[in-house]
Amino acid sequence: MEPDFYKGILNCISDGVYFVDPNRRITFWNQGAERISGYSAGEMEGKSCADNLLRHIDDSGSQLCNGMCPLAQTLKDGKPSENDVFLHHKNGHRVPVTVRVSPMRDDKGAIIGAVEIFYETLQRQNLLCELSELRHKAICDHLTGLGNRLAAHEEFARRVYELQRYDIPFGLIFVDVDHFKSVNDTYGHETGDQALVVVSRTLVNSLRADDTVCRWGGEEFLAILPQVNETTFRAVAERMRRFVESSTVPVPDGEIKLTVSIGGAMAVPSDSIESLVARADAMMYQAKDSGRNCWALDCGTGGVICA
Repeated sequence: MEPDFYKGILNCISDGVYFVDPNRRITFWNQGAERISGYSAGEMEGKSCADNLLRHIDDSGSQLCNGMCPLAQTLKDGKPSENDVFLHHKNGHRVPVTVRVSPMRDDKGAIIGAVEIFYETLQRQNLLCELSELRHKAICDHLTGLGNRLAAHEEFARRVYELQRYDIPFGLIFVDVDHFKSVNDTYGHETGDQALVVVSRTLVNSLRADDTVCRWGGEEFLAILPQVNETTFRAVAERMRRFVESSTVPVPDGEIKLTVSIGGAMAVPSDSIESLVARADAMMYQAKDSGRNCWALDCGTGGVICA
């Protein structure tokens, strides 16, 4: 059968599918890949994976495309692989995907390329508002789709009850977008809103399944992390920082790099949300004073700074 027949079949499936030659140059990019990534076939075919348009990062936020990524490894050793990664959407935010890579061989068994199939990992829907319309309007932020300040108060009440009654620890993280005013002043409020959407989606996808992130107001976000110790608290804060650092906002003359300053504090049974937010906010300002794009946490034993 003609190659166009098979391409037609591949364009009918919802998963992303693309082929690469031995040099990792993309030779086919299906409509599923267009939908998931935002990049058209015209933008991708002929480009190399090493051009790093998708900018895959792993669970810890480390870049994959410039080194021995799963695709490059399969081209080298001929072994299929499957990995959960985060691709960079054309609109700037991070998308969690599962990728499966298989080698393509000629009649003699020599590797002549590879095929990668990828699909969106199920979103952690508990981090977003899936409520009735009236409740949605009451506790959801209309721009980002995250919970608003009221939702944060409700989540805090649940977690502080667990802490007081069952001694289940939790931490609160306060996130502020660095130099956000300059984004609005330079590119306008529409681009500023787009930046907030990119940050919100990236934060959602950087957190664990039971974590909750809300928009506190303006360019500030608040995350509540149940069942964390100091090690986990630091790891999640760094993961949030790295994920946002690797996200961008497209503008007509290129793209805007985003970073955030993060402050956090572990809760104590006597905390109100105001007292806990105040401690996290103080740590966030400590991160700002340390140069931004870093975090500072109060884990009960004093602040810890990461540049």
